[in-house]
Parts: sequence; structure tokens; C-alpha cells
Amino acid sequence: MAQWNQLQQLETRYLEQLYHLYSDSFPMELRQFLAPWIESQDWAYAANKESHATLVFHNLLGEIDQQYSRFLQENNVLYQHNLRRIKQHLQSTYLEKPMEIARIVARCIWEEQRLLQNATTTAQDGTAAHPSGTVVTEKQQILEHNLQDIRKRVQDMEQKMKMLENLQDDFDFNYKTLKSQGDNPPNSSPICSELSQDMNGNSQAAATRQKMSQLEQMLSALDQLRRQIVTEMAGLLSAMDFVQKNLTDDELADWKRRQQIACIGGPPNICLDRLETWITSLAESQLQIRQQIKKLEELQQKVSYKGDPIIQHRPALEEKIVDLFRSLMKSAFVVERQPCMPMHPDRPLVIKTGVQFTNKVRLLVKFPELNYQLKIKVIIDKESGDVAAIRGSRKFNILGTNTKVMNMEESNNGSLSAEFKHLTLREQRCGNGGRTNSDASLIVTEELHLITFETEVYHQGLKIDLETHSLPVVVISNICQMPNAWASILWYNMLTNHPKNVNFFTKPPVGTWDQVAEVLSWQFSSTTKRGLNIEQLTTLAEKLLGPSVNYSGCQITWAKFCKENMAGKGFSFWVWLDNIIDLVKKYILALWNEGYIMGFISKERERAILSPKPPGTFLLRFSESSKEGGITFTWVEKDISGKTQIQSVEPYTKQQLNSMSFAEIIMGYKIMDATNILVSPLVYLFPEIPKEEAFGKYCRPEAAPEEAPGGDPYSTIQPYLKTKFICVTPTNSGNTSDLFPMSPRTLDSLMHNEAENNPGPLDSLTLDMELSSDVASPM
Repeated sequence: MAQWNQLQQLETRYLEQLYHLYSDSFPMELRQFLAPWIESQDWAYAANKESHATLVFHNLLGEIDQQYSRFLQENNVLYQHNLRRIKQHLQSTYLEKPMEIARIVARCIWEEQRLLQNATTTAQDGTAAHPSGTVVTEKQQILEHNLQDIRKRVQDMEQKMKMLENLQDDFDFNYKTLKSQGDNPPNSSPICSELSQDMNGNSQAAATRQKMSQLEQMLSALDQLRRQIVTEMAGLLSAMDFVQKNLTDDELADWKRRQQIACIGGPPNICLDRLETWITSLAESQLQIRQQIKKLEELQQKVSYKGDPIIQHRPALEEKIVDLFRSLMKSAFVVERQPCMPMHPDRPLVIKTGVQFTNKVRLLVKFPELNYQLKIKVIIDKESGDVAAIRGSRKFNILGTNTKVMNMEESNNGSLSAEFKHLTLREQRCGNGGRTNSDASLIVTEELHLITFETEVYHQGLKIDLETHSLPVVVISNICQMPNAWASILWYNMLTNHPKNVNFFTKPPVGTWDQVAEVLSWQFSSTTKRGLNIEQLTTLAEKLLGPSVNYSGCQITWAKFCKENMAGKGFSFWVWLDNIIDLVKKYILALWNEGYIMGFISKERERAILSPKPPGTFLLRFSESSKEGGITFTWVEKDISGKTQIQSVEPYTKQQLNSMSFAEIIMGYKIMDATNILVSPLVYLFPEIPKEEAFGKYCRPEAAPEEAPGGDPYSTIQPYLKTKFICVTPTNSGNTSDLFPMSPRTLDSLMHNEAENNPGPLDSLTLDMELSSDVASPM
């Protein structure tokens, strides 16, 4: 089966990841239209060979033209328009750089294959933790069927109510007519006994007896229909209760759990539109039934009799439907977007005092009559005053626009929502540094706080108090607290779905390595294009737990993860890893996305995979000793006797990578051999990718000389000699690395003088940037 067809059959959580692969650079529409042809091309080869990339790009444009002709024959105006727009964009963007579009498509195809592999692996591992797409689909189909059944039963009930009203009107008319004629209905029928008490006369004519018999039959039919309607209403309310529990206790609860996972970097959360459709449909049916129950009351007030089922059962039906509707409305009030500082979108639920944060609430009952009717108020720690006093937590005030009216205009899909964009927190000063108890056991980054949203709904005579709250947030006062605060958010949302457990860290539960490994991988995949593979995760497990054959099921404490220093190190595991994540995002993101950085690998494993490789083979890994995050490279070389040696360079940190890109460091890296000759020990990126092929495209091209005024092609202006950073490691200096800025002329001169005056190895170089005063004079 074609790859694209296989992708279409994945369950929703994988499709959400698929959607994020595509953008205007390579639209998903084009992937859909040309799926077989796209999968038949060697995009990886084209991404590295310009002549082939040019050929493939022009073939792509030809395929687009053919597809456009098909749409033209089908008279599909919309697809014609979209395809024309896509072709124009591709031509204007990639005509001069076809290798770039080839790299984009190659990356998309590779990510698709990885997505399919993950889905297959998950299915093979079992469906308990991750239900298969078939199970989910069947469950949704059943829910849809139940909702349709409820809607149909409500409509059928509406028809029966009209029948009841017509039957009752006929009976009432005939009864009043007979009564006005002075005829006295017989007392033989217990149903008619109350209706005949005020009628006189001892003898009745045959005609009168016939009318009375018809009247009695009508009343019997009326009573029978009333009992049928009351019974069916009770059954319908039970069905509504069942579906409502499925929606709120299962579907909505699942969405909230997915939201938790998405907050800590997991798969993107599924949108609420489908849930909103379901809940709105159920709410509309409930209101229709409530109106029908009110109609029963009106009918009962017009005609009633002994044993009237409406009198017996209507109050219970009214109470049941009101309770269902209240409960549904309360459940439908949700936090659609959790609190987040705009400057840190990848780390929601951490809020710094004095810095604006945003969040969004939504009512999943989409009633147009509620537009601009619900005023939302924001409160922090509404219900935890006593608890906060006991555990010594800080107290805060919410500043900014903390009230807002819900409306349908702010959202793209017309949902009833309110977005708060200008909220800030300010700590209350009440002595003890803002704490109410100086013996507090929790540190600042372990305190959890709740942000509550409340409003009132007045609808069809009902007043309903609505309240929802965010996931617990951590409030920091300095950005340096962000890493530990984020660790708290990870640990909480990884291990519990309790929505209000603000005392979680008074006794934090233990996690398993399987849980921690998944969350750690998410920290990379959520902000880059690559998560962590099994080998990288095994290395991290060894850092946390020590050597072991199998880490599955091993327990990790909160202190081990975040608070205790690693063995032989002066920092914790999380501090070290968080700085590496920051290093990847800010300095080596492109290389990480390409898969060029092995990253986490033990020294034993590193030696094992490099030793059989030819000299010049190297790999990139993260430093295990740098608290602030560092990256190094290790290569294979042969000594004079031909013995294989594994060499490493001192790790490069953020400070050095601020001055020069890591790709340029690798491309320009040199070592000084015994004869004082600069050579590059880096030739092939493991396993066998030529260095220039891997890193050349990430280095800045040298600027061409500027032409002199007057357009003389033989005269150029070059006021300064070019400078170049060259990374040099002397052969006798151990694992060290420095960046030396020098001009090519200076380097040649230096090498010449050193060869004459000091034939031994060069121990160090300390040169400043040379700015030459030699300027080419115009001819």
C-alpha cells in the first residue's frame, strides 16, 4: 500500500502530528494530489546533488500541469485555483534553489516513515495504553449513533406531544359540549367519575349514552397516551444520562488528559470542535425535552383526573432534566488554552510575577443567545486559602484585565469563548517573604497554584453557576527558576490527572523509567523535529539509574530527577539535560534536525562504534561534564605505529557558539601534527557521510570582492584582509580547543616562522584579529 494511503488510516493523534509536518513551503494539498509520483522520486539524492534536484523540480512542475489539466476536465474550480497558486509559489521560491525544496520534501517523507513506524510499534506493544484507531473510531461511531438516536426520539416525542394535545382538545371540546347540553356522563367509569359529579338527570336517552360512551373511550385513549409519553420520557432521560456520562466522564476527560500531555511536550491536543458539536447537540435535545415537560404541565392544568400520570411523574421528570442540563453546562465550561507566557510558549503553566500571561476559556454549548451574555472573572487560589496557610505558600493578586465577556467573534470557528491576554501576578507582602508560615517545607518551584474562572448563566428561567480552573501553575519571581519550575510541571502532569492536587509536592509520587523516558523524548520532539531514540534514552537511563540490563519499570524519585546531584557531578540530572535542550534549540537546531548529532552516547559505546571505522570518522555528542551544556566531537586516528586512537576535543559551550556556528567550527577544525602542519582530523561524519556534504550547506559563503566605482571589472575594493576562525588543537595538548581569529596571511607567516624557529609541536596560539591597512589601489 502506498505510504500516503497508509498515513490516512492512522488514528487521530498521529494525524495531528502529520498535519504539523506541512506548511506553505510544501503544502499538504500537493502531497495529496501527487502522492504516487512524489513517493517514486529519490528526494534524498536530489537534496545533495543540484543537477538532479533541478531535473526533479522541473518534473514536479510538469506533474502539477498534468494534474491541473485533470481538474480542468472535471471543472473543479477550487482545486484549479489552489494548484495554480501552489505552482506560482514554488516557481518564485525554489526555481533558483531546487535543492532546498528537495530537502524539504525528503524531510517530510522521512518524518512520515518515522510516524508510520511509531504507530506500528505502538500497535505491536499492545492497545491498553494507546487504543488502536479502530477502537477509537468504533467508540465515536457508537456515540454518534446514540446522539442521533436521542435526536430522533426527541423529534418523535414532539409528534406525540402534538397528538396528545389534539386528542386532549377533542376530548375537552366534546366534554364541554355534552356538559353544556345538561347531559350527565355515567358514573360507571372510574376515569369519568370526577368529571360527572356536577351533572344531573336520572334518565338518559340512547343518543346521550352513545356520546358518553365515546367520551369515555376518548378519555381512556388520552390516559393511555399520557402514560406512554411519561414512560418514554423517563427512558429518554435515562438515555441522555448515559450519553452525557460518556461525553463528560470519558470523551471530555480524555481530552483534558491529552491537554495535560500536550502541555509537557506530548502529541498535539485534538481540538474541541467535535466535542462542542456533540455537547451542543445533547444540550439542545435536553432543552427540547424540558419544553415538552412544561407542555405536559400546561395540558395537565387544562384536563386532569384521578390517577393522572402527569401529576404523578412530571415533577420527577422536571427535576431530572434540570439536573442533567445543569451538570452538562458545568462540564462544558473548560480552559481551552492553559496559562502561558507568550515569550515561553513551549513552557506553559510557569508564570513569572510581573510578566503578562494569557489563557482562554470556552463554553462547549454553542448557543447564539448566550453571545455577550456571560461575564468571566479570574481568581487565583480561590479555594486554597486555608491550605496555603498550612503549607506556607505565597499569596498573589491578579492584575490586568481580569474580567471579560464571552463572545463568538474572537474565535475562528464561532465558538463561545473568552481569551485573557493581559494578566499578571503580583505577590502579596505579608511578612516572611510573602509566606504565611516561615517553616514551609516546599520550595518556590514546588508550590502549585490554581487559576479559577467563574461566571453565571441565566437561560430559560434557570440560573447556573459555572466554574472551571487551570491546571496547577508554578509561579516564579526570577527567570533563573524556570528550569526547576518546568521540572515540577513535567513531574505533576506526567504522574497525575487530578485537576486540583496543589499539595502534590508535599509527598511527590515515584515515576517509572518508561514514563520519564517518554517525557524526556517529548522535550526534544516538541521543539525540534527529532525526539530521542532508544540508544540515546538508554544512555540517559544509565546517567539516572546506573548500569543495568533492563531499565523498564525501574523507579525514579522526584529528588533523583531534579534535586540530587549526579554521581561525581556538582549538578542534578535535570539541570544538565535542560541546558542541553537549550543548547540544541538556540545553537545547533539544524544539525539536530538532520540527525547529525548522536548526542547521548556512553564512552564505551562511542569507542566500540568508532574503532572499526577508518581514520577521520567522527561523531558529535553532548558533554557529560558541562553543567551549562556543551557539545564535542570524537574522531578516529592512527598513531605512528598504526594503532587506532579515539580523540576528543574539549566541549564547545554556548559562549563559544555565540561567536561561531558549530558547523563552521567542524569545517575549519585543525590539529597541529608533529611536523607543525595543520591538518583536519575530521573527514567522515559517522557512519560515512563526507564532512562537506553534511555541514557545508550550513557555513556562510565567502563574500565576493566589491567592484570599484566606475564599474572597472579589473579593480576591486578590499579595505581589510579576510579573517577566518580556525580551531586548532596541538597534538600534545590533550583534549583542548580554542578559537583563533587570524587572516590567511598571518597564518602562513606564523606557520613559516614556527617551522624555522621551533620545529616541535605548537603548544598555544594567542593572536588577535588582524585588520590590515593594505588596500588595493585602483589601476
